[in-house]
Amino acid sequence: MPKEGIHPKYENIHVKCACGTTFETRSTHKGDIVVEICSACHPFFTGKQKLIDTAGRVERFRRKFAKSDAGKAETAAK
Repeated sequence: MPKEGIHPKYENIHVKCACGTTFETRSTHKGDIVVEICSACHPFFTGKQKLIDTAGRVERFRRKFAKSDAGKAETAAK
């Protein structure tokens, strides 16, 4: 038997993913949890490659390297 008063209280909470999946679990966290990616949409579990763009990071990366590649091609052409 666990000692009284030293263990955190576990409550049932709801977890909601950005893909829309929700499930219930137990945690010491107060309130519901919102996550960006879950087992229903993570490529490791689904076997599908999916590009998740948060706050335009992928587009920013592509623009940065498009400028870099254009500069290299221009220098090589000279």
